Amino acid sequence: MDWFFAPLLETLSHPALLQAFGVALALAGVAAVFYLKGRSQRAARKRLLKGTPRDRIAGGGAITAARKGQQIDALVVSLGARALARDPTNSKSLRTRLRRAGYFSKSTFAYFIALRVVTTFVVAGGFYLGALAIGHPALDPLVATMSGLAFGYVAPGLFLNRRINRFQTEHRNGFPDVMDLMVVCVQAGLSLEAGIQKIGEELAHGYPSLSRHLELTSLELRNGKSLSQAIEALADRLGIDEASSFATLLHQSEQLGASISDSLRAFSDDMRNKRLMRAEEKAYALPTKLVIPLTLFVFPVLLVVLLLPVAIAVSTASA
Repeated sequence: MDWFFAPLLETLSHPALLQAFGVALALAGVAAVFYLKGRSQRAARKRLLKGTPRDRIAGGGAITAARKGQQIDALVVSLGARALARDPTNSKSLRTRLRRAGYFSKSTFAYFIALRVVTTFVVAGGFYLGALAIGHPALDPLVATMSGLAFGYVAPGLFLNRRINRFQTEHRNGFPDVMDLMVVCVQAGLSLEAGIQKIGEELAHGYPSLSRHLELTSLELRNGKSLSQAIEALADRLGIDEASSFATLLHQSEQLGASISDSLRAFSDDMRNKRLMRAEEKAYALPTKLVIPLTLFVFPVLLVVLLLPVAIAVSTASA
């Protein structure tokens, strides 16, 4: 067996492969640290779910963590301000995406830029070391490095888009409930400002992200923003058409002097019907999606089970 183990040991003892393994081990350690930190923050968020609105908006304990690193945050904010001054259009778009992903801190923009730079060079270095370790003629280290640069640059944006899509799905599913509770609050005699605060507290368990956005809107109303401005800011943060339609509805109701209660009731029925239509659309698309797994995995097994006994009987009879 020396013909097998000797080349294998020689390949595994390659310096470039050992370096790549060390980099991978370091990245795994960093990922484990971030995972454990995120797990502790999620546990703290659950414990502080019934705390003050500011604690829930911050995500549970983020305010205390921010106070411990005020100097770092000040440096990061200054770097973010420089990047914002260089390219205000793209920076504004990125800040909007970060808010939709649930990151409200001013220093998040600069942290995201720093993360993109780090991941770009780390992934590019990993791809380069991996290409040297493999040593295949068709795998050019320069091409691998360029691929690593592209993937490392795009990876944080892909993670951000995935987080935004997950939150937008939650917001879209929970918005009809928000409108139903809004109708109940208005009919009970509460104002829209008090209703938004009450709904944010009620939805803290079922839709935590939507609850944080509503409580942030409540804080904006307390700080002097008008109702239409606060709802428009809410629609911009949520990034769904339902919230934009709600902001337009309130604006038109204020201009035309229509009854807000009747408008909210009609809008709530429309939101509920849209949610039902989305569920029916997914149910109707299910048979089409099942065609591929049935064709690849179920039908071949059925053919083998049905035809194998016949083939055995025919071969036995001919023998």
